Amino acid sequence: MANAKPKSQSAPREEIVIARQMHQALVLHFLEGLTQAQIADHLGISHATVNRLIKRGRQLGLVEIKIKSPVEPLVEIEEQLLALGGIRRAVVVPTVSDNPQIALQSVGEAAARLMLEQIADGDTICITGGKGVSAVVAGLQPSRRFDIEVIPATGCVQGKHYTDVNHVATLMADRLGGHSFQIHAPLFADSEAERKMLLGMRSVADVFKRARDAKIAVVGIGSILSDDSSYYDLHPSSSTDREAIEQSGASCELLAHLLDDCGRVCGYGLNRRLVSLTLSEFASIPTKIGVASGPSKAGPILSVMRGNHLDTLVTDQATGARILELAKEGGERS
Repeated sequence: MANAKPKSQSAPREEIVIARQMHQALVLHFLEGLTQAQIADHLGISHATVNRLIKRGRQLGLVEIKIKSPVEPLVEIEEQLLALGGIRRAVVVPTVSDNPQIALQSVGEAAARLMLEQIADGDTICITGGKGVSAVVAGLQPSRRFDIEVIPATGCVQGKHYTDVNHVATLMADRLGGHSFQIHAPLFADSEAERKMLLGMRSVADVFKRARDAKIAVVGIGSILSDDSSYYDLHPSSSTDREAIEQSGASCELLAHLLDDCGRVCGYGLNRRLVSLTLSEFASIPTKIGVASGPSKAGPILSVMRGNHLDTLVTDQATGARILELAKEGGERS
């Protein structure tokens, strides 16, 4: 009578066979894309066995699924920007061109899409002038008309289409199907007394009351120390007063307020003559979206973030990466 083989010798061999089948089934299914029926035919086993092998392989942790996406680097930058603090949401788009106008156009389109997701009939939107907000207006492609109001958040500077906040507000309202209010006051008063008088005028006060009650603000973030800064388009004397601006510690501009590298208002004379929402008034607006792109804007954006002035930042990949570099270096902070 033949002796039976010990189970201890056959069990390991059977386990190896099963493990090999499991490996083959997982490779064929997840890497080669075969269906379970095709795998069953290929391995010469039943469909039910293939199902069990794949299920067991996943339970044992033999399968790791990693989804790669072209937006993964953008999401990583967004998460790192959020980790810096000062904002609740970051939207980073690919840097599509070295041409700053093309890059800003892409950022403006992203901000426009974001804004359309936020607004509803009956809302009030307050805006600044500037190239960034003008890019948002150009990027608006609403699927329907919105019963909204668009309100200037600052006084007006005529001369260039992007500095004229009344012009930008009118264009935005036309695009959305709503209506805009105009402000009949300059961005800078000639004196602090004149500023007080202008803010006390009923027509001006009414515009700023509506701006304070806005649900959404869309604003640009201005550079100061770069040659392409548009701040010097806002006031005739600012270009000749550049030394005083630099001595004030200014590193950026928000609602025409010059701010230092920590986002605090500088002791610069024109700040006291601004016809604009104050930054504390601006802070009360529920959703504040800042739009900016370009190498010269990285430092100013970081300063505004440090001042906790925005809820949302929309920028491009190259600018976002530079912001992170500056933050790591401790740059733009005194």
